[in-house]
Amino acid sequence: MKRYIIFFIILFCYEGKGQKLPNGFTYLLEIDSTIKKELRYYTSKNFVGIPIDGYKENKVIISIPTAKALKKIQTKLLDSGLSLKIFDAYRPQQAVNHFVRWARVMKDTLMKSLYYPDVKKSNLFKLGFIASKSSHTRGSTVDLSLIDIKTNKELDMGSSYDFFGATSDVFHKNLSNKQEKNRMLLRNIMIKNGFKPYDNEWWHFTLVDEPFPNTYFNFDVE
Repeated sequence: MKRYIIFFIILFCYEGKGQKLPNGFTYLLEIDSTIKKELRYYTSKNFVGIPIDGYKENKVIISIPTAKALKKIQTKLLDSGLSLKIFDAYRPQQAVNHFVRWARVMKDTLMKSLYYPDVKKSNLFKLGFIASKSSHTRGSTVDLSLIDIKTNKELDMGSSYDFFGATSDVFHKNLSNKQEKNRMLLRNIMIKNGFKPYDNEWWHFTLVDEPFPNTYFNFDVE
């Protein structure tokens, strides 16, 4: 029994600790270990179809005030049998640069059918789906959803994460009652705890009082 306890402690420390982060940043695991994560840009499960530059490990890095706000939200959700699930948090500028390079290669449409079936790749910049700067790089923006703790399944939000299309708009008209309710549940609890939403992406929230509003960081996620 002691062997398993020691193993768990070592594993926890290994997952939480990594590089020395800039002042004001933390690994989310060190603030709240119950929040689920699936960093899509660390994997090939994203609109590019390959791991993205700068994502070297499946670790959520975020500004300390944002981590503390997420912990408050998670505490409230757990009482209802729900949990946050993070898809992306701090994003290195090199990752944003990777998106920009990819968007300019018109022949690379590997993931089009899943992520932008109704949008021409040539219009991704014009429509605002791809940009040279991202609030994620400032360290206080998160992309997330909700999951049912018992089933470990994401709640139905009406579109997948990072879907480039009208159905990702928070107030899209063709949502079912259940999908609309789930979106409003996420939106309302985030707003009540100090986040501002982005109406074109139901999953995207930025801390209102972000500590680095004018700084774009470029250290790796590791």
